[in-house]
Amino acid sequence: MDLQLRLSIARQDVEQTIKSYFDQDLNTDPTAKAAALYSVSNGGKRLRPFLVYATGEMLGASKQDLDTAAAAVECIHSYSLVHDDLPAMDDDDLRRGKPTCHIAFDEAQAILAGDSLQTLAFELLSSHQFAVSSQQQVLMIKTLAQASGLQGMVGGQALDIAATDKMIDIDQLERIHRLKTGALLNCAIELGALCAPNVSELTRSQLKEFGLAIGLAFQVQDDILDIEGDTSTLGKPQGSDLQHNKSTYPALLGMEGAKNKAQMLIEQALQALDKIDADTQLLSELAKYIIARDH
Repeated sequence: MDLQLRLSIARQDVEQTIKSYFDQDLNTDPTAKAAALYSVSNGGKRLRPFLVYATGEMLGASKQDLDTAAAAVECIHSYSLVHDDLPAMDDDDLRRGKPTCHIAFDEAQAILAGDSLQTLAFELLSSHQFAVSSQQQVLMIKTLAQASGLQGMVGGQALDIAATDKMIDIDQLERIHRLKTGALLNCAIELGALCAPNVSELTRSQLKEFGLAIGLAFQVQDDILDIEGDTSTLGKPQGSDLQHNKSTYPALLGMEGAKNKAQMLIEQALQALDKIDADTQLLSELAKYIIARDH
């Protein structure tokens, strides 16, 4: 089964899991529910859920457990995009080729939509009956919370805001993106492993190395596409990083240097997979796709 088909299956599975939650007769305001559903249903690659599935399936996890973990991490990712697009943050009108939540609804509803998706992630993880131990379930919740908060995505976003209109060096830029983008990508891999029984420490440590490398490579490629891509393919305004005076890898390393950096990170990721005693082919293909994608 090729990578694109597996990505498509993962996308369908996680979207069905999320839809089944919203299909319930929720005792809530209909506009708030609609805004949240709009935000989490607005297309996208569903890369983080795919990483949950690919890692967990490789290690023998339950499909139902992976559905829940994949939905949880995608809810966090979707909430972050809603808030990133707000006027107080990046002030973007397009997301995945569609009006952003605050444009489709309004700013207040967008804030609430993000809030509801964030809390839904933890509702899903805490209410599901996992096949693994309760200790692993609690660790899943902790892992997602840390990757989402001050020690992860939120911390990275704060550093990114602080660096706007300022000159920063490559080490500072890497710190921003290891937190802002890499933490949640790596968390998806960890969640997949936590859904599986009896995963060795060696495997978990190598998966972490893999996750750190592809998380940074993903951001380097995003920076490249912000310059070389186009709005219709990207599904968001091309050149938005330049418009917002953000430091990027091409700006600091030059375009050729940025592309070499991305390639080096993928080679590091593949070396980490080589040390894992399991069929890592799908993760290997995903790593290569990260720097070959055009959006």
